[in-house]
Amino acid sequence: MRFGIISTAGIARSALIPAIGRTDHSVDAIASRDESRARAVADEFGIERAYGSYEQLLADPDIDAVYNPLPNGLHAEWTERAADAGVDVLCEKPLAADAAAAESVAAHCRDAGVTLMEGFMYRYHPRTERVAELVATELEEVHAVNASFKFRLDDPDDVRLDPDLAGGALMDVGCYAVSAARLFLGEPDRVYAHSRDSRGAGVDTDLMGLLEYDDGAMAHVDGSFDAPETQRYRVEAENGWVAADPAFNVPADEPATLTYEIDGREGHERFAPTDQYARQVEAFADCVNRGVEPRTGGDEAVANMRVIDALYESAARDSPVVVG
Repeated sequence: MRFGIISTAGIARSALIPAIGRTDHSVDAIASRDESRARAVADEFGIERAYGSYEQLLADPDIDAVYNPLPNGLHAEWTERAADAGVDVLCEKPLAADAAAAESVAAHCRDAGVTLMEGFMYRYHPRTERVAELVATELEEVHAVNASFKFRLDDPDDVRLDPDLAGGALMDVGCYAVSAARLFLGEPDRVYAHSRDSRGAGVDTDLMGLLEYDDGAMAHVDGSFDAPETQRYRVEAENGWVAADPAFNVPADEPATLTYEIDGREGHERFAPTDQYARQVEAFADCVNRGVEPRTGGDEAVANMRVIDALYESAARDSPVVVG
């Protein structure tokens, strides 16, 4: 599969372009609104073609798929424009600024006949797959999840602090906690959240939320730009627990671990260094080839955004909100 990269975003340079290079696929083109910047990144990574506009890249007949790491507020527009060009799309999370826009993007891609994947790379790590297996087959009556992703964002001009680009801690990192809670507990019925804007930027720099389920289960989720790096989750059940730390952004050259206690049996499992971004790319290409919905496809993206929307509404109203 021949990829084009829409923008020279840091995540593309640090993660996706190197990851694609570790697969049988290739990055054949990159675009920026500044052609000289696109050319500099192309030269750095040995990419053949550099374009000074996203439109030029989408018009390239030799591109099979695009990776879209633009700011959140631009994901929907350029994913739909890529679909109109007939290319498959791996879009960085979150897919859109809200659930309605995500639903529109997913439908647009279906109508265009292209594959859409949202880039929650942690879902493709073998440790996440193992935890999901333990939760499904060995834990009994799972009733609580605690999931957190925090780090200190120091750049006051970072696009993640721009409300016009759908910034905010929940959109950037808290969305991982929401995704994990949903993976292990399913769709919540209600949420309650509190947020703060410590920078006066017009977006949440901290958001903590409670996901409530009619059967009594609950999940605590939070994301922050104002704390030392923390990324972990713990799943609690009547007969034990399982936990991962660091949970989401594991470097490709470092092992991952999980710990658990189930029916009085303590476990500690270690996973060899794995490039979860490369596994995500391979899963994407496989879904394209087989014509199937990705694990983190459009429907999953919409469901995650419904919970995020409800958390934002709850924080604004300071009251519980029914999801959906």
